[in-house]
Amino acid sequence: MNKHSLLKTTALKTAALAIAGAGFLGLVQPASAQDVGACLITKTDINPFFVKMREGATAKAEELGISLSTYAGKVDGDHETQVQAIETCIVSGAKGILLTASDTKAIVPAVKKARDAGLLVIALDTPLEPIDAADATFATDNFKAGELVGQWAAKTLGDEAANAKIALLDLSPSQPSVDVLRDQGFLTGFGIDTKDPNMIGDEDDARIVGNDVTSGNEEGGREAMENLLQRDPDINVVYTINEPAAAGAYEALSSFGKTEGVLIVSVDGGCPGVQNVKEGIIGATSQQYPLLMASLGVEAIAKYAETGELPEPSPGLDFFNTGVTLVTDQPVEGVESISSDEGLERCWG
Repeated sequence: MNKHSLLKTTALKTAALAIAGAGFLGLVQPASAQDVGACLITKTDINPFFVKMREGATAKAEELGISLSTYAGKVDGDHETQVQAIETCIVSGAKGILLTASDTKAIVPAVKKARDAGLLVIALDTPLEPIDAADATFATDNFKAGELVGQWAAKTLGDEAANAKIALLDLSPSQPSVDVLRDQGFLTGFGIDTKDPNMIGDEDDARIVGNDVTSGNEEGGREAMENLLQRDPDINVVYTINEPAAAGAYEALSSFGKTEGVLIVSVDGGCPGVQNVKEGIIGATSQQYPLLMASLGVEAIAKYAETGELPEPSPGLDFFNTGVTLVTDQPVEGVESISSDEGLERCWG
């Protein structure tokens, strides 16, 4: 994956994105989408992020008269169920697939099979590896999301950032692209050399206590945090792949009596996570917009079915950027952010 192409970002606001999305996709009338089938395949059907994604896709499909089928892995990382879902979509005659891949490398042959069968395949949130294995990607700039919370953490600590003890709570051993981008973005924002930008865990900065995986859920976050606290009980910066993992990390810190003076940062922007920012559990989170992501994806499938037109990426990027905003009640100079109250107005889940 060309990480550097993902680093180029534009400060897109949600409203502007919606207008831009309408512009590049064109106006799709429900009558033109009759008898069009589409599939949404998510990592799980439990995580609020994917629940909101399904809501966005379902609402837009109903608006456009598209028949939408939804599938999900049994747990985060359930690659085989996603492959089976792709095969079902091909057989059903669907015109397009919206996919959040659990394994961004291993899913590529199944995606190729779908594209060879004439289906439009759009990666949502999680770019495939390589990114052009899908026809298009609609996503948060995940590197930027990580970079924002890394910059916030470093600036909040000030001179003490040089003495930080950092725990990195990632997603899964397979290191899907969203996992790598957020982790490496955080480290870059914090000012740490990431060595190979396409790999988690090869850094040699002494401030990193270690990495562990969470499966993107609360239990996983708790266990990973417990493991890393046993390695070093003085951890004072915790990066988490998402807000459920952050909630679990906080539980573990509480059980160790270690919440005081520890900065927890995350990515998602769901309502429970933003509420945790408001309550001081999470210091800062990067908010993304899954409903917009999925609804634009359904519009793209409708347009493709009608005209054969493929969606275009955002200017200067190799994906369509659906926006990211830092949410914190402790703003720092030089890092643009909104308050938790504003974040609660925009949140999901």
